[in-house]
Amino acid sequence: MTQKDYVIDAMRKNGGYATFRQLNDLVDVSSWGTKTPFASIRRIVQVNDEFFKIQPGLWALKESEQDVLRKLNITQNNIKSVDAFSHSYYQGIIAEIGNIRNKDTYVPPQDKNKLFLERKLSEVTTIDHIYEFTHPDILKRAKTVDVIWFNERKMPCAFYEVEHSTNIKNSLDKFFELQDFRASFFIVADEERHGQFKDVINYSIYNPIRSLVKFVGYDSLINQYVNESKQYERVI
Repeated sequence: MTQKDYVIDAMRKNGGYATFRQLNDLVDVSSWGTKTPFASIRRIVQVNDEFFKIQPGLWALKESEQDVLRKLNITQNNIKSVDAFSHSYYQGIIAEIGNIRNKDTYVPPQDKNKLFLERKLSEVTTIDHIYEFTHPDILKRAKTVDVIWFNERKMPCAFYEVEHSTNIKNSLDKFFELQDFRASFFIVADEERHGQFKDVINYSIYNPIRSLVKFVGYDSLINQYVNESKQYERVI
């Protein structure tokens, strides 16, 4: 078998698709004779026609394309369908990173039944209801944040808003209301929106939170997810 055959076989066994993180666990690289097998896996799926990209860090077999898209509830050439999948996909990635770091993870009630791959987001996060860490008015605002990590004291330590196609200003308004908590704030979006983020965060109204909010591109997020079990510099 070639290295490509090993990757194809692992992806078939995983239902025709896989994240890079899953491939790192699934592909038998014991006979490859390389010091960088995981880099080789990424190169194989990126340069060979047998694979196609669904999202950054998520690839599938061309032979299984229709079946995979059906399982993931993606309708080709339907922007609304793709946007919905993308938003919950990144919510799931953020929640899984939080789980790896032993944080309690939360998504809003309206998102619990949305899918991260083939699992509901409620099956990925660790808590069903938000911890009541503040008074009702602020808590009502916090409940709408896309993903929250809580520390062992049941206090929020990180707030994440996924801005796939919506207005970044709306997310910054939420963060403005939550600025008094000792937490990190992240806008997660395509790198192409970084310039837009910089423009909006420089509005004078956001002076109090400008130093608290960071922008994380999708590729950086996925790289963090892939490498989370190793000792790498953290971007989130």
